[in-house]
Amino acid sequence: MGVSPTVVRHLRECGHDAVHLHELGLDRLRDDEIINTAHAQERIVLTFDLDFGDLLAANSALSASTILFRLRNPTTPNLARRLFEVVEVCTLELERGALVIVEDGRFRVRLLPIKSSEI
Repeated sequence: MGVSPTVVRHLRECGHDAVHLHELGLDRLRDDEIINTAHAQERIVLTFDLDFGDLLAANSALSASTILFRLRNPTTPNLARRLFEVVEVCTLELERGALVIVEDGRFRVRLLPIKSSEI
């Protein structure tokens, strides 16, 4: 959701099993369908769409881990740098199930399932 295919290619070059929705022909899925597909495929959603935080909070079941970017500088190099910093620090949380909100100078981790009051 708004994350460049270049970031996905960079993830693959670094050994991650990454795929862009467009590559699968799934770029028209609704947000809830994206989360369900990611959960079924054991993938992490990368997005700029703030609705994903609300959607995860509304779902009391475990869902796909999601990294939500709230960056002032959303360029591909900056996003990739912040993404790799977060993945390095939050690997266990992302494997368990988490919403990670990534901002310029910090990030916040909420383990799934979350309550809407935690966002």
